[in-house]
Amino acid sequence: MRRRALALLAPVGAGLAAFGASPAAAQQVQITRLGDYAFGLVGVDQDISSSRSLCVSAANLTGRYSVTASGSGAGQAFTLAGAGAPLPFEAQWSGSAGQTSGTALVPGVALTGQTTTLLGLNLSCALGNDSASLTIVLRATALGRATAGAYSGTLTLLIAAE
Repeated sequence: MRRRALALLAPVGAGLAAFGASPAAAQQVQITRLGDYAFGLVGVDQDISSSRSLCVSAANLTGRYSVTASGSGAGQAFTLAGAGAPLPFEAQWSGSAGQTSGTALVPGVALTGQTTTLLGLNLSCALGNDSASLTIVLRATALGRATAGAYSGTLTLLIAAE
């Protein structure tokens, strides 16, 4: 396998929002346990991915929410900036903890119809419960074209009550 020195770090940020709703509605859902995805030295002959379980909890009785992601690239693109041209990545969301794949997120487009069983903000997540997964995927086709070096970027997630 060919290897290239690509030190990849994809920080993920979180936001709380309720589109078109009052500020109080924005506090009906929350996400915790977000963090950096560090890939280190990667091969360029195959896709690589990293998954993390997260806690999404809701104060509303239905537990329904949507996820909207935006990247730090031009036009909210999911890209990492670094030694060469922007390096694209994919972000996938699963409404279950412990998953290694999910539904592809599209920059700026809400993934609706998600449901958490963790009702009650703060308490559910404080007890160590997880209810969703976020997977970051770097495709071999993009890695093969990347210039060796360090790359980083930010993925922002907006969680909105439905």
